[in-house]
Amino acid sequence: MIEVNHHTLDNGLRIVHHEDKSTQMVALNLLYNVGARDEDPEHTGFAHLFEHLMFGGSINVPDYDTPVQNAGGENNAWTNNDITNYYITLPHQNVETGFWLESDRMLSLDFNPKSLDVQRQVVIEEFKQRNLNQPYGDVSHLMRELAYKQHPYRWPTIGKEINHIANATLNEVREFFYHYYAPNNAILAVTGHISFEKTLQLAEKWFGPIPKRDIPARQLPKEEKQTAIRRKTVERKVPVNAIYMAFHMCNRKHPDYYAYDMITDVLSNGRSSRFVRSLIQEQKLFTGIDAYISGSIDDGLLQITGKPAQGITLEQAEQAIWEELERMKTVPVDDHELEKVKNRYESEQIFSNMNYLNVANNLAFFELIGKAEDINDEVKKYRSVTASQIQHVASRCFVAENCSVLYYKVAE
Repeated sequence: MIEVNHHTLDNGLRIVHHEDKSTQMVALNLLYNVGARDEDPEHTGFAHLFEHLMFGGSINVPDYDTPVQNAGGENNAWTNNDITNYYITLPHQNVETGFWLESDRMLSLDFNPKSLDVQRQVVIEEFKQRNLNQPYGDVSHLMRELAYKQHPYRWPTIGKEINHIANATLNEVREFFYHYYAPNNAILAVTGHISFEKTLQLAEKWFGPIPKRDIPARQLPKEEKQTAIRRKTVERKVPVNAIYMAFHMCNRKHPDYYAYDMITDVLSNGRSSRFVRSLIQEQKLFTGIDAYISGSIDDGLLQITGKPAQGITLEQAEQAIWEELERMKTVPVDDHELEKVKNRYESEQIFSNMNYLNVANNLAFFELIGKAEDINDEVKKYRSVTASQIQHVASRCFVAENCSVLYYKVAE
C-alpha cells in the first residue's frame, strides 16, 4: 500500500507526496495537463516543442542542466497526446535545487529567438529521423489519420508536418506557454527520502509566489462512431511488407479499459500467447506480430502490427488475424490463460512501485485522471476482469466497421 499525502497551494498547484526511506534520493515529477490534443490543428507539435524549450533556459536560470548535475541529479521529460511530464531526481540533501529549477521555469521561460531556433532545429531533425528517414517511420501518422477524423488524436505528438514547427513564431510560443504552463494546470508529485512537512515548506517557498493563469476550457471535438471498415495501402522503401490494424476502444477511465488491456496480453504477450502460438509457431504465417493499446485518456485505439512470413500476402495475413480475433469472440479465455495474464500484470506493478521515480510518475498521472490513491487499486481492477467480460468486449471491438487497416508494402 502506497500512502499518499495531498495539499493544494493557493495558486492551484496540486501536490501529492509519498515518503520512501529505503532510498537516499528524491524524485520531483511535474505533470502539466497539456498534450498534443490541445494544439491548434494548423500549429501541431507545440506541446513536444515545449518539452525541448523547457531545457533551453528559464527567466533566472540560463542553463538548466548544469545545476542539476552539480547537485548530483538527473532529469528528463516526455510528451504524449494528453500530458507533458518533467522529472528530476536528486540526493535528498540537495532536493531544494529541484524545487528551485522547476519553479523557475514554470514562472517563465527565457523567450528568445536563439533558443527557439536551436530547439526548433532539434525537433525538426527528430521528426526527419524518426518519421521520414526510418523504415515504417510514418506509420503513426498514417494510422492516426485513418482511425480518427475529428478528434485531435489524429496527429502524433511530433506534429502533423515539419512546417508547423519550422514556422513557429516567438509570439505563438509565448502564447502557448502562458495558456498551459501554470500552477493551476499542473500536479507536483514528490517521492523518496523527504517528509511531507519539508515538501510543503519547499513547495510553498518556490512555487507559492507563482500566480494563477487563465487556462482555456478544453473543448475537444468528439470522434463520431465509425460505421465502415477503412483501408489504405502505401508503398515504401522497406525490407518487408507489414500490416497494421486499429480498433476504437474506450477511454482510460472506463471500467472496460482493463479488459482491453488484458485482451492484448492474451493475444501477443509471451511465447504462449494466441498470436505467437498460432500465427508464428504453428501456421508460420508471421515473423512477428504484436497487439497493444494506446492507453490514452480519451477514447483510444487497440492496435495490431504484424510482418508476414515470406510468401504470405497481406491479404492472407489479414485473414489469419481476423480468424484469431473471431476466436477471442467465440472461445472464452480459459482460467489458466487468464490467471497467467493477471499474475504477470501484478508482478510488473509490484516491481514498478518499488522504484521511487516510477511511483512519482504514476501518482501524478492517477491524480490527474482521478485521485492519486487509485494507484493502490490497479491490481484489484485487473484481477476483477472475468473471461465473460473479455469475450463481451472482444465481440464489441473486433468488428469490421470498427477497424482501420493499413497495408504497408515494399516498393517495387
